[in-house]
Amino acid sequence: MQQQTVYDRYKKEIYRIGWRLQYRARKMKQREGATDQIERYGTTFTESADDKMLVEQLLDQLPQNGRALMDMLYMQGQTEKEVAGKLNMSQQGVNKWKQKMIRQLSETANSQRY
Repeated sequence: MQQQTVYDRYKKEIYRIGWRLQYRARKMKQREGATDQIERYGTTFTESADDKMLVEQLLDQLPQNGRALMDMLYMQGQTEKEVAGKLNMSQQGVNKWKQKMIRQLSETANSQRY
């Protein structure tokens, strides 16, 4: 009887871990949504064009691989898994590159006032 309760306890814990992993995967997929899905209200054509030029200038300062990765993730709306397959990388590698490129973009944007 004692062994059955230990078995049930481990089974329940494994189930909970699986549920957490699925939940995290769903949340990550939602966060990876494309930027073109975000609707912008109240912007004029010139504001939108200025924003696009600013983004292009920032992206031009990234290494070629980083620029391609950011384009696939944010402009084309692909998931990290899809990008990893195309670039022959692991999903974790894509995530690390993404974080590195975002950090580099942030530092560049903060150091240079456009």
